[in-house]
Amino acid sequence: MEWLNNWLHENPGNQNKSQEVCRLKITIGMFGFGRTGSVVAKEIIKDEICELSWVLRKSTAMEGKYASRLLGFDHNEGMIYSIEDIDPEAFYKDNHVNVIIDFSSASAIENYEKAAQYGTRIVSAISKYDRVHLEQLKALGKQTAVLYSPNITLGINFLIEASKVLQRIAPHADIEIIEEHFRDKRDVSGTALRIAEDLGLDQRQHVNSIRVGGIVGKHEVIFGLPNQTIRIVHESLNRAAFGQGAIYAAKWLMGKDKGIYTMEEAVVLNFVHNTHVFETDA
Repeated sequence: MEWLNNWLHENPGNQNKSQEVCRLKITIGMFGFGRTGSVVAKEIIKDEICELSWVLRKSTAMEGKYASRLLGFDHNEGMIYSIEDIDPEAFYKDNHVNVIIDFSSASAIENYEKAAQYGTRIVSAISKYDRVHLEQLKALGKQTAVLYSPNITLGINFLIEASKVLQRIAPHADIEIIEEHFRDKRDVSGTALRIAEDLGLDQRQHVNSIRVGGIVGKHEVIFGLPNQTIRIVHESLNRAAFGQGAIYAAKWLMGKDKGIYTMEEAVVLNFVHNTHVFETDA
């Protein structure tokens, strides 16, 4: 793996024994332990290559407990801390991790800089940032590797790339985006807005929202032609999809230099590097 080769290059002492290489872990710190964050934490704990070092959240309700125990595991992993009770400078130095995965809120970005000073990479899955936050992310890219994606599931990024291709093939098609989520979600899906931006569409005119029941997340891009319609659909059936996407992003980011990256890049570049479809005979 690229991240593993990079890690070994930085830490040559770990190349002595193959058994040691097999035991290498990507240490992860998490922001957020709510509806989605807790499911993501569970996926991290289940992953053989990742280790959940700690969880930061605003509330003090679970402070001092282990995420692993709260999620039904029989070992201690992922101590929970309240972000209000830590000294950021000391915390990120004494509790250094390879990657931070953020599923909390946009305001958590204020904590990235201290961690980045110690070489920690950042995976942000926040659904929506304002312009100020986006500028902060760009600045952080000069210190460390940052991957930002409003929807970090692999499938939605397949949808985005497929939609771009179809738009190039059928440039005159009418395009509409429909996003469906659980009834308590108030704001427009950041993912839908991102799709509209990538396709060059007016977000106010071409993004349609539905709020009903307990839908985890569904996005549909409709291409309308005179006598036919093409629909590309992605639906998250379980929040574990966000965890699996975040883990993929963390592993991919381990092999990257400083800079700002997107999930689309991670998906497309990995496809290009691993497929033989476009290779021609010599």
